Amino acid sequence: MTAENAQSGEDQGTGSGIPPGTRVPMMQRLLDNHFLLLFLGVTMPTVFYLIWGIMEIAQIPIAK
Repeated sequence: MTAENAQSGEDQGTGSGIPPGTRVPMMQRLLDNHFLLLFLGVTMPTVFYLIWGIMEIAQIPIAK
């Protein structure tokens, strides 16, 4: 904390610039969560490729 900030009486919270008591929007909270974004970035392509692969295998004709 610098002496200028201490004298001006600014909030020393998270440094986000949002006044205390203000609700953070849902989308901002979602996009600020790096671990959730990492999880979604790994899981969503995996699920889509898995579904795509199952659909491709189901379309292969059965040998006689």
